[in-house]
Amino acid sequence: MAYQALYRTFRPKTLDDVVRQEHIVTILKHQIETGKIGHAYLFCGPRGTGKTSIAKIFASAINCESPVNGSACGKCPTCKALAEKGNLDITEIDAASNNGVDEMRDLREKVQYPPVAGKYKVYIVDEVHMLSAGAFNALLKTLEEPPAHAVFILATTEAQKIPATILSRCMRFDFKLIPQKDLEERLKYVLKSVGKEYEEEAVAALARAGAGSMRDMLSLADPCVSYSEGKLTYADVTAVLGNADFTVTADLCSAILRGESGKAIESVESVLAEGKSVALLIKDILQFFNGCAVAKSCAHGEKILLLPEDRYALLKKAAKIADDRALVRALEIFAAAESDCRYTTTPKITLETAVLKASMVREDEDISALIARIEALEKALKDGAAARGNSAGASVPVSAAASQDKNAGDFTDRAAGTIAAGSKKSAPVSSAPLCSPTSASAKSAVKAGSASGYEEEIPPDENETGGNVYFDSDYIREERKNEAKSNAAQTSAGAFSPFGETAEKPVKQSAPAPNDPSLTGNAKVTFGKFLRSLRAVGNGVLFTICMDMESEFENGTFVLYTTKETLLNTLKRETNYPVVQNALAKIGITDFDLRLKGKAKDDTKRAIDEIKEKFSDVKIEEKA
Repeated sequence: MAYQALYRTFRPKTLDDVVRQEHIVTILKHQIETGKIGHAYLFCGPRGTGKTSIAKIFASAINCESPVNGSACGKCPTCKALAEKGNLDITEIDAASNNGVDEMRDLREKVQYPPVAGKYKVYIVDEVHMLSAGAFNALLKTLEEPPAHAVFILATTEAQKIPATILSRCMRFDFKLIPQKDLEERLKYVLKSVGKEYEEEAVAALARAGAGSMRDMLSLADPCVSYSEGKLTYADVTAVLGNADFTVTADLCSAILRGESGKAIESVESVLAEGKSVALLIKDILQFFNGCAVAKSCAHGEKILLLPEDRYALLKKAAKIADDRALVRALEIFAAAESDCRYTTTPKITLETAVLKASMVREDEDISALIARIEALEKALKDGAAARGNSAGASVPVSAAASQDKNAGDFTDRAAGTIAAGSKKSAPVSSAPLCSPTSASAKSAVKAGSASGYEEEIPPDENETGGNVYFDSDYIREERKNEAKSNAAQTSAGAFSPFGETAEKPVKQSAPAPNDPSLTGNAKVTFGKFLRSLRAVGNGVLFTICMDMESEFENGTFVLYTTKETLLNTLKRETNYPVVQNALAKIGITDFDLRLKGKAKDDTKRAIDEIKEKFSDVKIEEKA
């Protein structure tokens, strides 16, 4: 006898052999036992879940003279007659190849003939959704009022494509995907039946590859059994299926989450060099990231994923590297890459692009990436403050309070210097906080009406300081030291005034005059002051966007340039434009413009804005 595939050899012969689908098996058993047989059934659900197998078992059982537990006995004359290939009482039709009107008309004529051996004439129409509209119409009347001896069983994987007039005339049964645990038990039974030894990991890998389909799993197991001469191992399954090893996939995904794009690309190259498929590698990456999300979100993720302890430990370890947003972002990127690979001639480039995008969060200008960068900056500041607090100890002398406040300001200034350096050198900015000092002395200074000093100081020219004009930490520290000495001297002098009154402290101006000539000469100095003013607002997104802009003075107008139209539109939004305007106003700049690099200023818009400002009490409409 010719060799038969495993999924055909071990196809269920009785309803008791069917794996899961208990909700369907129970109903069919009761109908067989009570004789309440319907005229039309619709079996729908994913492929490989038992639709056609149950249809054949049910067709034999309703014709059996003495069914046993809802299934055909296989011993009566009717069962023996139906077991022959030439029987006329059970007809299986492939609707994919017989989908025309003529085939349905022929069926309508033949259904009038009575059964030959059994009580019913059963028609199993597989892939019924492939019938044409005319074929459905030809079948409709027969399906509505069939002969008493006719039973129709329609099977499909896409019930949504069947007309509602057909659906309403059928008894519908929805088949479910088979859980992995049940697939593993069935595969172990099959392997034992063929005399094949196996590893537990190999069985689990095949069950996962089956993805809820019994036929898919057994179809994949067939070549694996032939590939291995002795015991079926996990390495054999990986070699046959073309999947990457789980450890390799874990290393690749961990490198992506850590932002190590170079290492991630090298891992991809090594996997593809072994002949692995790009599509399968993307699928493995998606499954790993999905497992990380489950392990991170669920307290008992191991029960959901059904992975060995060592593999689940790798998932947990990788899940701790990044937060939930990073995992979801990676899943979205590779899900899009999986879809793109179906329509591209260069799937390898698509995969590598996805790896770079997922691992280079700091270079991504997407809003979610910017949020992730800001959260990283805030976390760095929080960790730094906590470390400083722990090193100080529980008890701090009162005399040291002033120096601690000063150190807090210095810490923030040093971090600010790191941000500016990063913007020039294209280095990561994850260690830079985007907030003002919050020490007790700073808060008390605000309550007293004094200026914070953050946005008051105009950074000097680089030629004078020899440092960074944006956030020169040495310059800021020196200025703060001089300011502290000056304040101490003024306080001391005020306590012993010769007139018996407390001397008043000089009040610093919060911003220079609007037309201060010092602001219209050097655009770089003005831009540095603008960034410091914007930083004091606390809007991290705008601060990050503006750091990469260029500036210049054009006929007295301070112009900010960007090369990306998306960033320009973001700055011009109703919620963001006033923030930029106020930050510039604080440093004395009232005449400014936001442009794309290479475009001239918009004189028309400026004129309209001037008119609106002069006639603020009049409603002015703009028409193209």
